[in-house]
Amino acid sequence: MSDENKVEYLKQIAKLIRYYTLIATTNAGSGHPTSAMSATELMVGLVFGGTFRYDPDHPGHPNNDRLIFSKGHASPLFYSLWAAAGKLTEADMLTYRQFGSNLEGHPTVTFPYNEAATGSLGQGLSIGVGMALNARFIDKLPYRTYVLLGDSEMAEGSQWEAMQIASHYKLDNLVGVIDVNRLGQRGETLYGHDLNAYEKRISAFGWETFLINGHSIKEILSAYEKAFEVSGKPVMIIARTIKGKGVSFLEDRNGWHGKIIDKDRLEQALKELGPVDKSVRGHIPRPEDLKPREQTPEEAGKLDYPPDKEVATRTAYGNALKRIYPKYPRIVSLDGEVSNSTMSVTFKDAYPDRFFEMYIAEQNMAGVALGFARRGKIPFVSTFSAFLSRAFDQIRMSQYSDANIKFVGSHAGVSIGQDGPSQMGLEDIAAFRTILNSVVLYPSDAVSTERLVEAAAEHEGIVYIRTTRMDTPILYTSQEKFPIGGCKILKRSDSDRVTVIGAGVTLFETLGAYEALKKEGVLIRVIDLYSIKPIDAQTLREAARETKAILTVEDHYEAGGLGEAVMSALAAESVPVYSLAVTKKPRSGKPAELLDFEGISQKAIAARVRALIGRG
Repeated sequence: MSDENKVEYLKQIAKLIRYYTLIATTNAGSGHPTSAMSATELMVGLVFGGTFRYDPDHPGHPNNDRLIFSKGHASPLFYSLWAAAGKLTEADMLTYRQFGSNLEGHPTVTFPYNEAATGSLGQGLSIGVGMALNARFIDKLPYRTYVLLGDSEMAEGSQWEAMQIASHYKLDNLVGVIDVNRLGQRGETLYGHDLNAYEKRISAFGWETFLINGHSIKEILSAYEKAFEVSGKPVMIIARTIKGKGVSFLEDRNGWHGKIIDKDRLEQALKELGPVDKSVRGHIPRPEDLKPREQTPEEAGKLDYPPDKEVATRTAYGNALKRIYPKYPRIVSLDGEVSNSTMSVTFKDAYPDRFFEMYIAEQNMAGVALGFARRGKIPFVSTFSAFLSRAFDQIRMSQYSDANIKFVGSHAGVSIGQDGPSQMGLEDIAAFRTILNSVVLYPSDAVSTERLVEAAAEHEGIVYIRTTRMDTPILYTSQEKFPIGGCKILKRSDSDRVTVIGAGVTLFETLGAYEALKKEGVLIRVIDLYSIKPIDAQTLREAARETKAILTVEDHYEAGGLGEAVMSALAAESVPVYSLAVTKKPRSGKPAELLDFEGISQKAIAARVRALIGRG
């Protein structure tokens, strides 16, 4: 096909895609047609211009190029591309945004050609970095990752976190495309049509940049060809486009973001497009049939913790990752420049090619982890538990990508001591409990940590593991099992007056209270609630029926923590449930001082039990 014929062919596909965009959004009564229309030529030139390599019959092929719509509201364009490729019909397009359709308002992974759920702006580039890292360093495959970005979302800090790390790792297999259409939801974007403003900033981050007319097929094809020639750095194509391109009363007009053309004006808009060849189909070159080398799983190492030695659960986490990696060779480790505190450094030292330093950029780290997860890896993401709150939007969105990610938050609670409240994760359990189908684990000693890290690797889905800064005694033998959804009864008798439930640091405070109360002739049941979600409701109900009260103790704020999880599980029981938790603004101090200050120490637990049985 000559260059002229190729350009004409792609223009015909672009016209067909605008047709699909308009009829789908008008029929749905909602959507963002103008945002799709501005990027039409950019994506037609990529997907059908000969650059993109993909097998539409096998969207899971490991060597397919990846395409991520970070500007997820341009979903009509995304679906229309696959209609033009012959994988959707016009009837399918008319199900857009309808209940039960895979063509959702913003793309999710229910649509088989979508890489990850997007729509919360500023996340797609990080996901793309994860996929590019996977191609370069793990799978060692030549596939390339392309990310369509909107100019509005370039104000998000997560974009620049992603750009820094992509440059650091020299990801020349990553190509970003910014659709600079000038208009956001309520007016002009930060830099409008000033392409040089974007070019100056992005090139300063170490990216190769190309400035083009985003509606010129020739310039678009040339830019993608040049991107192939770039070595040692990622590429950003910065394209000047017109929002609503193709329909005169939409073009470059403010006030049309997120609005559709009503049926009365649809006929006029389609007339402006001119004759549409509905039979034209886009061809996508197939990738090489290359697959990553699979590593055969082997047996994990054995546990070996002297029973008389205290070990921090954060230390056990690093040991566990190293120990189980042979059994789970899809593991990768990401850390936010605190690996010598989270102790993922243990894994890094043993398997440096599986460890990725993400520096202090937690939003990007979570997005990169999703990129790895969507390419079949098992990412363990670690930082201080407090700092995971920065990445909560990325974590929230990852649930809609069916993500298999393990988050590990160390230095949780007031028990970290002198560093003070800025470093104390006190909201983390609540945050992760809100994630649909998430697992929340809180081990107390080295053995339970090791077993729960292994259980997390085995489990498919989002898991949060809370680890502790201070050394704690060994409670369990290496043969002890810790299934997700279980708990451990450490002290039990037929004469137990109150059940006290702790986890992590507060479990040891509870055991101390048990010994003090026992000397007074008062027996309590002690439960290690290592699995906060899912929770062992059956064991808790048995305790509720066999003792006169339940007391929960946690180094976490009251809202959404261990106590509320127990209260929810026992909502149908008549037994009263009481909670000891962090209720005062924390301060710097020694761990024991802070546990006393917050009323979650051994002394406070014993005093509360005495009050509950009328002996206080």
